[in-house]
Amino acid sequence: MTDDARRDAPTRRDAIKYGGALVSGGLLAGCTGDGGSDSRSSGAGSNAATDTPSEGGSATRDSSYSVTMEPVGTVEFDRVPETWFPYTGDYADMGVALGRGDGLLAIGVRARFGTHLYEELPGVSVNEDDLTQLWQDGTGKEIFYELDADVHVIDPNFMINRLQWSRDDVDEVAERVAPFFGNTGFTRVYDWHDYRYYSMYEAFEKLAEVFRERARYEAFEEYHDEVLADVQSRLPEDTPDVAVLYPAGMPPESFYPYLVGSGTQSKHWSDLNVGDALARHGVTDAQVSGGTVDYETLLEIDPDVLAIRLQGEITPEYFEREIVSHLRNHDVASELRAVRNDRVVYGGLTYQGPIVHLFQLERAARDLYPEEFGDEQLFDRGRVADIVNGDR
Repeated sequence: MTDDARRDAPTRRDAIKYGGALVSGGLLAGCTGDGGSDSRSSGAGSNAATDTPSEGGSATRDSSYSVTMEPVGTVEFDRVPETWFPYTGDYADMGVALGRGDGLLAIGVRARFGTHLYEELPGVSVNEDDLTQLWQDGTGKEIFYELDADVHVIDPNFMINRLQWSRDDVDEVAERVAPFFGNTGFTRVYDWHDYRYYSMYEAFEKLAEVFRERARYEAFEEYHDEVLADVQSRLPEDTPDVAVLYPAGMPPESFYPYLVGSGTQSKHWSDLNVGDALARHGVTDAQVSGGTVDYETLLEIDPDVLAIRLQGEITPEYFEREIVSHLRNHDVASELRAVRNDRVVYGGLTYQGPIVHLFQLERAARDLYPEEFGDEQLFDRGRVADIVNGDR
């Protein structure tokens, strides 16, 4: 089908559509919000599992309902979406946590979605090979038509600013296939993101409204707070300065620097109250500059801890062999305090939702504070699985 034919075709999907709040430029205009509070008690939730309207989401007696999130505005649903896909793994993980893994059709890049972690959760699984990879030397509109999902859990501004879509492209797919619903929150460094940010659990709550899975959301929120309170109660007063780095090649001779900010990609580090060694020395996040830092620069900063971020399933053996051993044997890297003190740790995946976050919080806490946490399991796999499976 040609682009002109698509635009002239009648709308295929009336069951799930944009509500009246989305007018002309309102979809992508980068409107300002309330400053992006990280508080999860923002009042933005709704009783999404019922037909009772509440702030942030409403439902009518005929079971239609609407959910509001910046920058997309208000999206109206006449039925609960059955098939869906995000671009990034943070929203994929949220959907799985809400018991919607069976309807997940695709992901931007398979290797960046931590499906291997679900293997520790009884009865929870996502077969990565069954997911269509959206990135295929770019991401075109055609794949959205082929997948024909009920909702695209993607910030439309991400499609424009990171994947070079036009506003017309977004509007076309939203009208002819299904709406976009999402807010880029894994990082907070993009200059085009000049509207409200949502914390992990604020975004999770919004997606729960879309899928009408309020009970699962509340169960996760409650358990997250329990786990985090326990971990934080055991942290020392003095916490280390950490440099979060992504190898520019293997074996690494330089790294892309990532700041420990308030985006969801850094939540496990922020939860552990670490300092940001890179930010304190004026290093710019790679997601802004695209630049790298070499070992000489790192030696000038000399962080307490090097947290090396890698995608995919990273075993301790692989990390020791490919990262730690290389640094120990490197003429310059071996002089770093973190290397000398055996403080080179796994930095985790970039994209994390509520399930992946618990795993990454546990691993980071063990690595930073082995005397306190050792090999202890810091959260109950069975309880998490029960929430996902709807057993509590």
